[in-house]
Amino acid sequence: MSTVKTEKKTGLRQRLFRPEADEKQDIQYEGSAILRILRYLRPHLKKFILCLILVLAVTGLELYRPTIIAGAIDSFIQGPAEHRWAAGEMAEERIAGIWTAAGKYLLALIALFLCNRFQFLMLQKIGQDIIYTMRNELFDHVQHLTMRFFDTTPVGKLVTRLTNDVESINEVFTNILVKLFKNVIKIIGLVIIMLGLNTRIALYSFILLPVVAVLTLLFRFISRRAYRVTRTRLTIINTYLSEHISGMKIIQLFGREQRKYEEFSAKNEHLYRAGFREMMVFALFRPGLYLLSVLALMIIYLTGGGAVLEGSITIGTLYLFLQYINQLFEPIQELAEQFSTLQSAIAAAEKIFTLLDTKPLITERENPIRPETIRGRIEFDHVWFSYTGREEDWVLKDVTFTIEPGQSIAFVGATGAGKSSILNLIGRYYDIQKGAIRVDGIDIRDMSREQLRRAVGTVQQDVFLFTGDIASNIRLRDETISDEAVVEAAREVNAARFIERLPAGYHQPVTERGTTYSAGERQLLSFARTLAYDPAVLILDEATANIDTETEQWIQEAVARLMQGRTTILVAHRLSTIQHADRIMVMHHGRIRESGTHQELLELGGIYKKLYELQLAGTH
Repeated sequence: MSTVKTEKKTGLRQRLFRPEADEKQDIQYEGSAILRILRYLRPHLKKFILCLILVLAVTGLELYRPTIIAGAIDSFIQGPAEHRWAAGEMAEERIAGIWTAAGKYLLALIALFLCNRFQFLMLQKIGQDIIYTMRNELFDHVQHLTMRFFDTTPVGKLVTRLTNDVESINEVFTNILVKLFKNVIKIIGLVIIMLGLNTRIALYSFILLPVVAVLTLLFRFISRRAYRVTRTRLTIINTYLSEHISGMKIIQLFGREQRKYEEFSAKNEHLYRAGFREMMVFALFRPGLYLLSVLALMIIYLTGGGAVLEGSITIGTLYLFLQYINQLFEPIQELAEQFSTLQSAIAAAEKIFTLLDTKPLITERENPIRPETIRGRIEFDHVWFSYTGREEDWVLKDVTFTIEPGQSIAFVGATGAGKSSILNLIGRYYDIQKGAIRVDGIDIRDMSREQLRRAVGTVQQDVFLFTGDIASNIRLRDETISDEAVVEAAREVNAARFIERLPAGYHQPVTERGTTYSAGERQLLSFARTLAYDPAVLILDEATANIDTETEQWIQEAVARLMQGRTTILVAHRLSTIQHADRIMVMHHGRIRESGTHQELLELGGIYKKLYELQLAGTH
């Protein structure tokens, strides 16, 4: 909330987003991240098993294809060992055999296409369904975190979690898992087949596999670190962009464009370097594997060629060895690359699960009390409160007061006195450390938060409007609030005076943050939004601070009508706006120092009178 920042102590403000700390925090999930990712696969297990079956078929067909050509070489081109074809001998039979082999090869290709096609479509559907579920779960979790979390967490960091990081996990389901299975099966199949064809040549061709294994493990270790650094740097730059694009007006007002460009350039360079390191790791690994595959081919040419000359194997068998050694290094290279992609997904998953495992500081009891109606009696009973939880940072100190239903109470005092903290505590956006807060005699910690917050309507100084139209911003997508209720709320607060002059009326578009509307118009919409929910308790937190004289008059007219039958709490720096409150409480250093009506406080001659005289002098 915007007013919170004026009352938080230095300890809380100094908590900055440190990428190193964020990175260390994520490492704790390294061992369990994959298992947690796989849990999202349970609802789609049957389809996934079908995909694995199709992968087995694809692998079998890929291993079968070279045998068709090898068989054609030995049977119809070179001829059997005991009888070599002479020129023109049995040409028709040989051509027919070659055509038959070509037909088998074509059928194998068609079967490969169909299996790959169905597998790809199913995997993409599974991946998108899982990402849809995960993103919804993450957003729902974020919505239920407490205000303390949002006070200390950059918006850009959350945006990265919900977009880039979630999308990275999509690769696990659409690409990595099935291909890992396929490549492992293919490697095992190739090794068995090659050993069956000729054990000696196969063992020679496997000489370089230990080198490949060491290179792959090294690549996996280095790429894991590179991916984690890249993810962290991406979060930093998203956080920076989110903050500074929102504050662009301030940057331009103070002419800080060049300085901010330099800061962004430095962060962009860090991301560039992280991405370059990641690319270099990949660029060294692939050529290394390619070199090893060429050396393996040379070994087969030397050993296999000699075996052909000796007559121990056929040319078709040598062809199979050459094809299979290429196929052997291909899945090994893919495995390593998939491991690197998996590292990226795990790094993203670690950050997502860190967020999902963040527990709300404010929890609701298992069976909360849900009174039929809330009348609006508010009681603070010896309340002590600190945003940081530390005793040296008390914002409220032993605050006690009672507001009866229908009363209007105003809080005044210097900035940081604790006024807005009281408002935040009534809606239980923070929990107190000592004492109790009761609504209608019920401790708010025992009540349903949803019902409590629905009964407390707040109009703040800084109004936030969402992209949509005017009607949707008043009802906030709550379809139980009818169009008639929206119009009635707007008329009650005099917002209808400007809304009904707009070309599209209540359907007039609202851009992000409502920048096309004046401060007064946005405030009136906020007032209408609050009233549409018909709250039992009305809170006005500096609601007229940024409004012109004419608009303020409209609101004051509405307030006089709305306060009837509702408990109303006002916070204002301009004392002229709260003089008619039933009771005024003067806050000073977290305590209630004075209490009474406007006239009683003036006669008391204390803090309130000094504030009043200072403001009175300032108007002349």
